[in-house]
Amino acid sequence: MEEIYVNVENAKPVDTSPSAAPAGPRSSERRFLPAVILCLGLLCLCLLAGLIGLTVHYRDLARDSAIVFTTVKANFTEHLQARIKERDVLNASLTELSQELDRLQSLFKQKKTCPAGWRMFHCSCYFLSTVSDSWENGRRECRDRGADLVIIDTYEEQEFLTNFVRGHTWIGLNDRDNEGTWKWTDGSPLTDAYWNGKPDNGGGDPRWGEEDCVEILASRQTRSNWNDLRCEDSLPWICEKIA
Repeated sequence: MEEIYVNVENAKPVDTSPSAAPAGPRSSERRFLPAVILCLGLLCLCLLAGLIGLTVHYRDLARDSAIVFTTVKANFTEHLQARIKERDVLNASLTELSQELDRLQSLFKQKKTCPAGWRMFHCSCYFLSTVSDSWENGRRECRDRGADLVIIDTYEEQEFLTNFVRGHTWIGLNDRDNEGTWKWTDGSPLTDAYWNGKPDNGGGDPRWGEEDCVEILASRQTRSNWNDLRCEDSLPWICEKIA
C-alpha cells in the first residue's frame, strides 16, 4: 500500500470568524422589516384618519337629518292642526245647517193658509187684482196688503202665473232706474227672462213713450209672454207675499 504524506506547514488556516461569513437571505429580511413596519404604521394612521373623518361626517349627517326631521315634523303637525280646525269649523257649520234645515222642514210641515181671495203656490200667497191701474199704483195696493208686486224666480212660478192671470197683468219687473237694466221690486237683478221677443222700449216711437215696466200676457206661451209697457198704462196686477 502506498502511503500519502501531507505538508501541514504549507496548508492555509481556515478563517472561522463571523465577519467572514457570506451575506444571505436572513440579512436581507432584517433590512426590509423596518420599512414594512413603517408602511403598516402609515396605513393604520390613514385608516384611523379615515374612520375619524367618517365618524365626523356621519355625526354631522345624523345631526342634519335630525334637524330636517324635526322641521318636517313641526310643519306636518302645524298643517294637521290647521286641517283639524277646518274640520271642526265645517262640522259646526254642517250642524248649524242641519238644524236650520230641520227648522225649515218643521215650518213647511205646518199647515199654511192664505187670506181670503189669495191663492197659494208653494210657500207664497198670490192676489190677482180685480181692478186696473198704473204699475206704481198697483204696487202701492200690494204694499197696503203686506205684499209687493210678484217676483218670478222659477219656471214653475212662471208657469203657475201664466195659468193664473186672465189677461195683460203687471208683474214686479222694471228698468226705470237705468234703461236696459231690469230689476225686481226687491232690487234683485233679472236672471231668467221670458220675453215675447225682446223689450224694445216702444221702438223709439213717441206714441208709446218710455216702456219701463213689464206685463205678463196670459194668451202667449209660458216661455215667451213678457212685454215691456209704459208704467202709466192701466192694467190689473199680481201681489205676492210669504204664506
